[in-house]
Amino acid sequence: MTSTNKRRIQIFDTTLRDGEQAPGASLKPEQKIVIARQLARLGVDVIEPGFPISSPGEFEAIRQISRELQNVEICGFARCVKADIDAAAAATQDAARRRLHLFISSSQIHLDFQLRKTQDQVIRMLRDMVAYGKQFVDEIEFSPMDASRSTEEFLIQVVEAAIEEGATIINIPDTMGYALPEEFGPLFSRLRKAVRGADRVVFSTHCHNDLGLAVANSLAAIRHGATQVEVSVNGVGERAGNCALEELVMAVQTRGESIGVETGIRTDQIYETPAW
Repeated sequence: MTSTNKRRIQIFDTTLRDGEQAPGASLKPEQKIVIARQLARLGVDVIEPGFPISSPGEFEAIRQISRELQNVEICGFARCVKADIDAAAAATQDAARRRLHLFISSSQIHLDFQLRKTQDQVIRMLRDMVAYGKQFVDEIEFSPMDASRSTEEFLIQVVEAAIEEGATIINIPDTMGYALPEEFGPLFSRLRKAVRGADRVVFSTHCHNDLGLAVANSLAAIRHGATQVEVSVNGVGERAGNCALEELVMAVQTRGESIGVETGIRTDQIYETPAW
């Protein structure tokens, strides 16, 4: 199989956002900029440099990264809340290429005990906020948080609503690191078949490593049609961490002929890339 026959997998790096949620982890703005420069040299397709609404320092770091790194797409992270979206849009407005990444929970346990909202309320919120975000950018990534523990019927409703309001990337996260590869991969095939408008969007995945399966689940998602994977350097992140960039990339690099995919990562830059 030649390279031209392989699907190109986009590498979305969240070291500077989800990675900073690791216990005890914190980066100064100047440290974030240094790491972001190296991530760009590494060849990641998208950098999610932080959570703009969280602090003035975070906002300024994201704005500087957006201004300086013009050869990589910058992602502004936001809850389905207007203030979050406004901050993410403002922080990334100087990027050459950018997207907004909106999320809201979709599992019943999160609706009951985190959001304290009904399914209908969640659908209305995400519709309103995806439509609101669309006025700032063409590319909207939407994540139904805790998707792997959501009922499939409601997950389909949520994804369809996001697409109808203009989402262009649908990210399916295994937020709690709960899924098994034989469950998680086929979920992508079923969603791509059942969701109206699925043929118009990119499918992405974001896996946590609570059961040590983040890379395996990400590879399973790729096998079932995902063309973007969200990763962090050394798998750093909240609780047990995220899908490790270097492990996912080298699995693709080493077994690309079998999997039928490739990335644009410059593997000679992996060693030079700090997790912190």
